[in-house]
Amino acid sequence: MNVNRKQIIIISMSSYDPHISLIEYDSLLNTRDMGGMPIEGGRVFPYKVFVRSGTLSEVTDDAVKYLKEYGISTVIDLRSSAELKKYGNMAMGDPEIDFHNISLFLGDPDKSKDPTMVFLRTHYLGDFYVQILEELSDYVIKVLEVLADCKGCALFHCAHGKDRTGIIAAIIYLLAGASREDIINNYAFSYENIKWFLDPLIETREECLKHTLRSDAVNMKIMLGHIDQNYNGDIREYLRRKGADMSMIQRLCDKF
Repeated sequence: MNVNRKQIIIISMSSYDPHISLIEYDSLLNTRDMGGMPIEGGRVFPYKVFVRSGTLSEVTDDAVKYLKEYGISTVIDLRSSAELKKYGNMAMGDPEIDFHNISLFLGDPDKSKDPTMVFLRTHYLGDFYVQILEELSDYVIKVLEVLADCKGCALFHCAHGKDRTGIIAAIIYLLAGASREDIINNYAFSYENIKWFLDPLIETREECLKHTLRSDAVNMKIMLGHIDQNYNGDIREYLRRKGADMSMIQRLCDKF
């Protein structure tokens, strides 16, 4: 991939292991409770508050039942309307689930000529994450609003549970006071976790887009660096400047 960016080297001294939060059941893909992450004050992020996941489009009835028994009562689909229309969602129309489609990708990632896919031929995924933070901040805030006010446990997901899902997870962990190293570690784990699923897809991608199916640590480093450089390293400053209701952010933080 040809980009005008110096290689960023990540050296992590963290002992945090993302495996502890895996939810492995039947047809679920990259489904992980956000609990277990070390956060400020010597605490850990609580379990059964927020769950991150890959697509729910092809989950079995047993998996749906399992998620409900786990406590999931709200689902936020971060995919585009085109993806939702094409692939569907098990939660849509379910009377027991409060379903929301809040897209963090306004085009169609399945189309090679989509402007974002063209952009990613010459840029890191992390640069795409920065675009989302800056150009789709209203949608990012809408996601946080739903999470702040939902009842029970909420699950948010995209296609593979690493990019759009990874952005929301990172914002929540920043609010909770998790370390940069642990956030990067948690992000990078996605590819390791579903390598078996992604590698066959990578083989079919043109060379300059293969990186889009991984979760290389450098991508989260780019996003966090953007927050550091433009918002004094303070995610609350980013949210304030983008118009978030800070009382809503406090309600969100009260959950952890």
